[in-house]
Amino acid sequence: MEHSLKTRFLSTRKASEDICSSLAIEDYSVQPIADVSPPKWHLAHSTWFFEQFVLTVFDKTYSVFSEDFAFLFNSYYNNAGERVLRPNRGLMTRPTVEEVLSYRAYVSKSVVSLLEINNNPELLKIVEVGINHEQQHQELLAYDIKYILGNQPSFPEYKGNFHLKPETPSTDWVQIKEGVYTIGHIGEGYSFDNEHGAHKVYLQNTEISPNLVTNGEWLEFIEAGGYDDFNLWHAEGWDFIQKNEIKAPLYWFQKNGDWLYYDFSGLKPVDPTLPVMHISYYEAFAFAEWKGMRLPTEFEWEIAAPQLNYGQTWEWTGSAYLPYPSFTKEPGALGEYNGKFMVNLHVLRGASIATPQGHSRDTYRNFFHPSSRWLFAGLRLAR
Repeated sequence: MEHSLKTRFLSTRKASEDICSSLAIEDYSVQPIADVSPPKWHLAHSTWFFEQFVLTVFDKTYSVFSEDFAFLFNSYYNNAGERVLRPNRGLMTRPTVEEVLSYRAYVSKSVVSLLEINNNPELLKIVEVGINHEQQHQELLAYDIKYILGNQPSFPEYKGNFHLKPETPSTDWVQIKEGVYTIGHIGEGYSFDNEHGAHKVYLQNTEISPNLVTNGEWLEFIEAGGYDDFNLWHAEGWDFIQKNEIKAPLYWFQKNGDWLYYDFSGLKPVDPTLPVMHISYYEAFAFAEWKGMRLPTEFEWEIAAPQLNYGQTWEWTGSAYLPYPSFTKEPGALGEYNGKFMVNLHVLRGASIATPQGHSRDTYRNFFHPSSRWLFAGLRLAR
C-alpha cells in the first residue's frame, strides 16, 4: 500500500470530524431545507461510500456495520439500492451521533487493514475516488452548517476556519487572444470523469477581470435598483426573485437602513472589501448585465485560470453543465456520480474558502442549479 494514500485517507476522515467538532449535539440532525443535509448524514454517507464501494467489493471477510445503513445513507445511487429520500434526512434522530462516529471508526479501521494487504490497482483507484468524494462533502458540510446556524434567531458563532479576505483591486485584466485552445484534464493527478474528454475550442478575444466582484460593488447594484429592474434578468431568474422576495444575497439583512450579514462569526455589518458570496446564477447574470459585461464561459475561465488568483468563492460561469466530447460514464453506481446530472445545471469554476487543500485545479467543473444560493459562490466579469 502506498503510504501517502493511507495518510491522505486518514487525514481526510479526521478533517470531516474536525469540521463538526464545535457543533452542539442538537446541530447534527437539523435539515432546514431539502438542499441542506444534516451534518450527521454527511458523516455517515461519506462512510457508507467506502463501505459500499470498497469494503463489500474487495474484502470478502468484511461484515457491514449495520444492515440498515445502506438504506439510510445512500444518496442518489440507484444502482446501490433503495434509500431515504433527500428531504427526509432530517427526520432521522437515529442512529445517534455516537453511533455514526463508531461507524466511521469501524469503516476507517477496516479500509486501512484492507489496504495493508491488498494493492489491487482498482482498489486504490476507488479509495482515491472515495477520498475526493469525502472532500466534496467537507465543503458541503461548511455550506450546510452555515445555513443551519445562519437561520437561527441568535446567529450563533461557528469556530471554524472559513474566512474571506479582502479583494486586492487590480486594473490589469487577463487577456485571452483569439485562437484555438485545449480544454479538459490531461496528464497525471486525480480528476473527475466530467473533466475528461480533452478537446479543442475556439475562443474570441476576451478580457477577464482579475478581481471577484465585491460586497461594495453589490451594494451599488442594490442601491441602483438592480433587484427591481426586470430588464436585467432572465425571465426564469426574475420569476425566482419575485416568488421568493429576494432583494439581496443570502444571509444579508437590512436593519435601520444598514446592511448586515451573517458569517461564521455572527451577524455584523457588510464588509465592502470582501468578495460577494451566496448569490445565484440568476443574480450573477443580472449584475453582469447591469455592468454592461458578462460572465466568462467555463472555457474562457479555464484558459485564464493560471493568471487568476482564485479560491475565495466558486465562480458562476455563463456555461451550461454538459458532457465533453467522448465523455463516457463508468459502469454501475459510480457512473451515476456526474453524468446523470448533465441537464438544467450551470458550471462554476475555481474553488472556495471551504474547498479542502489540494482538491482544486484549473480543470475542475463544479455544477449547481442556477437558483442555488447556499453554496459559497460569487462571480468575476468578462468583456
